[in-house]
Amino acid sequence: MKKGRGRTSRIRRRKLSSSSESRGGAFRNARYFFNDIGTPDINSLLNESYKPEFIELKKWLKHRKFEDPNLIPARFPGTGRGLMSKTSLREGQVIISLPESCLLTTDTVIRSYLGTYIATWKPPLSPLLALCTFLAAEKHAGTRSPWKSYLDILPKAYTLPVCLEPEVVNLLPEPLKAKAREQKTRVQELFTSSGDFFSSLQPLFSEAVESIFSYSALRWAWCTVNTRSVYLKLRRRQCFSAEPDTCALAPYLDLLNHSPNVQVKAAFNEDTRCYEIRAASSCRRHEEVFICYGPHDNQRLLLEYGFVSPRNPHACVYVSEDKQMNKKISILKDHDFIENLTFGWDGPSWRLLTALKLLCLQAEEFTCWKKVLLGEIISDTNEKTSWDIAQKICHYFIEESNAVLQKVSHMKGEEAALVNQLTLVETLWAEELKVLQASVELLSDVQTAFT
Repeated sequence: MKKGRGRTSRIRRRKLSSSSESRGGAFRNARYFFNDIGTPDINSLLNESYKPEFIELKKWLKHRKFEDPNLIPARFPGTGRGLMSKTSLREGQVIISLPESCLLTTDTVIRSYLGTYIATWKPPLSPLLALCTFLAAEKHAGTRSPWKSYLDILPKAYTLPVCLEPEVVNLLPEPLKAKAREQKTRVQELFTSSGDFFSSLQPLFSEAVESIFSYSALRWAWCTVNTRSVYLKLRRRQCFSAEPDTCALAPYLDLLNHSPNVQVKAAFNEDTRCYEIRAASSCRRHEEVFICYGPHDNQRLLLEYGFVSPRNPHACVYVSEDKQMNKKISILKDHDFIENLTFGWDGPSWRLLTALKLLCLQAEEFTCWKKVLLGEIISDTNEKTSWDIAQKICHYFIEESNAVLQKVSHMKGEEAALVNQLTLVETLWAEELKVLQASVELLSDVQTAFT
């Protein structure tokens, strides 16, 4: 991935969580969390370990020297499919130790039938494209694939923006809408630029490669890697481009759901040659075990993982840049105060307030702009005006959120095929509306203090 874009380009620092609100599937690295939701109603949990696909996965994992005494697949109210603790888990305990033989990496790809083709292709492929090509080919192989048991439990479709219909993307908040279109463009460019390499693989298949490595097949594979891989740094191979080779798909581990709160540790153990998750806090029997992807707001979660986290403590609403620039805006740009202007649960961010204070400087105050950027108070008038504008902007966003929610509600009644995608967008706007309502309440209190 390019410069800070998407999961496949970054080392993620993640946490384990103790919140009962969770969504998502896999994780990529770092810190993980457990849920602390009290004693669950076991009758509300559906053990899924006896389903045919999980029986096959268990056999497949056992053949690769992995058996899990601690967790079982289950379906939970509100979070869907996840992993449940079979016994109480103590702090410091290794709860999953997945052998290297279970991981799907570029090493796996190079050892496969694709290896020779990749090694001789010029210019070198990216590690990401190699993984995507392997996934698409193995999915096409069906029952002939040695990875079938894992592929069968992967999502058939994803809800990343690249998969959303254009009319649904148009309903997203402006900052996310722009990033969603960039994501679509990146995946389309990856597909277009890979056509010649896909054609070179024709000797491996009796069917036309165009039907195997279609845009939809590559998009599915890209989403799988982007949302479900763990971080594992591999040795540099000359047959790959210079992009970081740090993605590994970890069957079974990627059943863990997301939630935003407490920690476990996760890393590849060089001594045991296993990818290990170790508890940093205790977990009671029959609780769902969670991971957290880090302190991400809902727009980033939807962009990179395809879901929205209800009551996300990191949720915020972005203030878009005005197209009419002036000298003050230029100063803000020069000092990196244009982006990441947000409203949060505790009101406008410091960056947003600082930007507003600079924009509200009177002509005779303008020479004090450096003091504003350093956080100094220029005048009571400047302070009051800045908070007043913040309140007006917040009210504007509330009106915008309500208008979009009404539009989505109307579309859900007329576009039955888009109901799932529209519900995802509806959840995002509803969560952002809650943040804005909390912000405007705080702003009202501040305005009262000024009077």
